[in-house]
Amino acid sequence: MTLLLLLLVVGQSPIRRVLGAPVMQSWMTIFLAVVVQALPFLVLSVLLSAALVVFVPPSFFARALPKRPALALPKRPALALPKRPALAVLVAGVAGAVLPGCECASVPVAGALVRRGVTPAAALAFLLSAPAINPIVLTATAVAFPRNPEMVLGRFVASLLLACAMGWLWQRLGRADWLRPPARASYEGRSKGAAFWGSVRHDVMHSGGFLAVGAMAAATLKAVAPESWLRTVAGNPAVAILALSVLAVLLSICSEADAFVAASLSQFSLVARLAFLVVGPMIDLKLFAMQAGTFGRSFALRFAPATFVLAVLVSVLVGAVLL
Repeated sequence: MTLLLLLLVVGQSPIRRVLGAPVMQSWMTIFLAVVVQALPFLVLSVLLSAALVVFVPPSFFARALPKRPALALPKRPALALPKRPALAVLVAGVAGAVLPGCECASVPVAGALVRRGVTPAAALAFLLSAPAINPIVLTATAVAFPRNPEMVLGRFVASLLLACAMGWLWQRLGRADWLRPPARASYEGRSKGAAFWGSVRHDVMHSGGFLAVGAMAAATLKAVAPESWLRTVAGNPAVAILALSVLAVLLSICSEADAFVAASLSQFSLVARLAFLVVGPMIDLKLFAMQAGTFGRSFALRFAPATFVLAVLVSVLVGAVLL
């Protein structure tokens, strides 16, 4: 500790010169602006997500969603069997619009739904829609894009379409051996108070770290990256959409905060930024790890690439119509 203090004292003049440089002043302004705007939404989401996971029993969701069709009942018409899972996917996708939760909360909830007999296609639709179209995310998007209210509608429509499409795609093409039965939830067996605050502490540290990384990346792009380079990338629509989609995967920002990062990337078109907002909550590095841990690597290696490709396509289509 003493050595560290001595180094700080000796190097305070160079440090002041670096921090006082116009580039660093611009960098810190952008970084703080993104963090300060996003932090209240992030904290509120963490609190609601912890309450959702700990205090609302997963059996509630299982009762609310249509179940797998009972194949053993001979009286039920054969043509009616596929309608129940397809309806469950739609109901689960829409349920994400009214149940606040971040990506970290949606994965264990989806795993609990599968354990309680909900068709996997519906559970996966909920997994994708809940962190993308819940009220906190949409409100944060409206605050981040006050002059572009169509971004809220575009994000809602594109994310809901993608969640339902992936659910229906899994229902049609998915195989049982690709999906490992989820293990028991990590908070079972603990008191609800301890589980709640444990979830809050974990998510604040986890999501807050990714928010800081995202804010630093956005500040660096704005303050350090050459303006001509950004104009070149942003000027090519296809490259801009792909670049921000990949950036969303790498940054792994919590969905309650990503709108403020997207809003700061003003060089890029609204369609490219919509792709950033749609891809991020659906698939990023932390989500891939969580999905692999919950449902198995075989599932994640198939589900994640398909989700990324379809998310980019849906974003372009919805953006072309609404933006």
